[in-house]
Amino acid sequence: MAEVDVPALAEGVLAGNRRSMARAITLVESRRADHRERAQELLVELLPHAGGARRVGISGVPGVGKSTFIDQLGVTLTASGSRVAVLAVDPSSARSGGSILGDKTRMQRLSVDERAFVRPSPTAGTLGGVAQATRESMVVVEAAGYDVVLVETVGVGQSEVTVAEMVDSFLFLTLGRTGDQLQGIKRGILEIADVIAVNKADGPGAADARKAARELAGAIRMLRGSGAGGPGEDWDVPVMTCAGLTGEGLDEVWAKLVEHQERARASGAFDERRRTQQVRWTWQLVRSGLEHRLRAHPRVRSRAPELERAVLAGEATPAVAAQELLELFLAEPGRDADAPPTPAP
Repeated sequence: MAEVDVPALAEGVLAGNRRSMARAITLVESRRADHRERAQELLVELLPHAGGARRVGISGVPGVGKSTFIDQLGVTLTASGSRVAVLAVDPSSARSGGSILGDKTRMQRLSVDERAFVRPSPTAGTLGGVAQATRESMVVVEAAGYDVVLVETVGVGQSEVTVAEMVDSFLFLTLGRTGDQLQGIKRGILEIADVIAVNKADGPGAADARKAARELAGAIRMLRGSGAGGPGEDWDVPVMTCAGLTGEGLDEVWAKLVEHQERARASGAFDERRRTQQVRWTWQLVRSGLEHRLRAHPRVRSRAPELERAVLAGEATPAVAAQELLELFLAEPGRDADAPPTPAP
């Protein structure tokens, strides 16, 4: 990436220039130290203009049809006047080297919609790094004037929790094709979902979808009780049916997501959630910065390969190796890590 003119880039983003947005997101995704500095300068410029969008996380079981659902929901929202950005959290791409979901080719209508912006997920990085890039990308698209941000997750377990911690509402999509669909859904997902939708509820699948919705509604009541939608919220998690392919039921699903956010605003829980997310983001940046500095530390860099070989060979435990690396990093300049601390005067 060429030398970054931060003021010019910020101006382009605020004007809604798509090329500027793409360059800004590439910048915030970069792990290079100089890029991170420019990215933080850019975010300072953009933050006052962000925060006004509806942020919705979307996850689902494999084969549920998330891309089709998001494509249909997105074009419905843009047709009603919204500007929609789709971002993805895909920690699995750190292994595969490419995006599985968030692929523009799987959202064919939305990807060519002038009122939409679809961004494939980062192609490398830990879940923490990918989540950080997604949070910062959210600032970029909101500053550019997008009033709906859909954050899609492909991972399982922790990635859903991570997404739930950066959005206002979390939608979980599932299927009604089999009689044991409840066994395939982790309890943790049901605990963080604000709205649940059984997708592909059209044609011959309609009856199975309605049955699955009834069973899920019962499971939610047992698991969470009544009005367990979050601090200050009186919210019974709705379980609905829809068909992403035809668009049937999508208006109702979106209406419930909007209702969830409006109730949270009325109770004060919405602002509290946003403030809590800012604190979590702060500590995520601290962790990311510390790890970057640790890995770049001269003593750590020189010793790490030997310690890694020792752990691989079974000659050292991970705990011992980690402790030595931390001591090398925290040792005062010019003092050996094994030397006793200098006494206070």
